[in-house]
Amino acid sequence: MFEGANPLQAVLTFLNAGGPVVYALLVLAVVLWTLILERLMYYRWQMPEDVRHCMDDWQSRPDHHSWQAHKIKQRRVSEAQRHWRARLPLIKALVALCPMMGLLGTVTGMIHVFHVMAVLGTGNARAMAAGISAATLPTMAGMVIAISGLYFVSRLEQRVQRARHHLHDQMVTY
Repeated sequence: MFEGANPLQAVLTFLNAGGPVVYALLVLAVVLWTLILERLMYYRWQMPEDVRHCMDDWQSRPDHHSWQAHKIKQRRVSEAQRHWRARLPLIKALVALCPMMGLLGTVTGMIHVFHVMAVLGTGNARAMAAGISAATLPTMAGMVIAISGLYFVSRLEQRVQRARHHLHDQMVTY
C-alpha cells in the first residue's frame, strides 16, 4: 500500500485510507507528544531547581525534628509532587482515549463497508476487502499511539516517585 512512496506521501496515503478519525488521532497524538515532551523537559531542567528550592527552604528552618517541622516537610514534599505530576492525568486520559478513537474509526469504517455491501451486493469481494482494510487502520493507529504513550507515562510516573523519595530522604538527613 505504501511501497515506493516518499515518507510524506506514505503518511498522507495512510491518513486518507484511515478516514477522518485518523486525522483526529493525529491531532491527539500531537497533543499527547507535546505534553510528554513538556514534562520531559520540565523534569530535566526545572525539577532539580524545585528540589533545590525545597531544600533551601528546609535548611533555613531552625527546627527539623518537631512535630510541626515534620508536617511542614510532608506539605513541602506533597506540594512538590503535585507540581511534578501536573499534566500527567491529562496525558493518561489521552493515552486511554486513543484506542477508543481508533475503535470508533473502525466502527464507522465497517458501517461504510456494510453500506457498500448493501448497495453493490456481497459479490464484490475486492471492494469489501479494501473497505475492511481501511476500517482497521484507525484501530491500529490508536493502539500504536496508546502503547508508545503508555511507555512514557510509566517512565514519567517513575521519575516523579524517584524524585519524591529523593527529596524526602534529603530532608530527613538535615
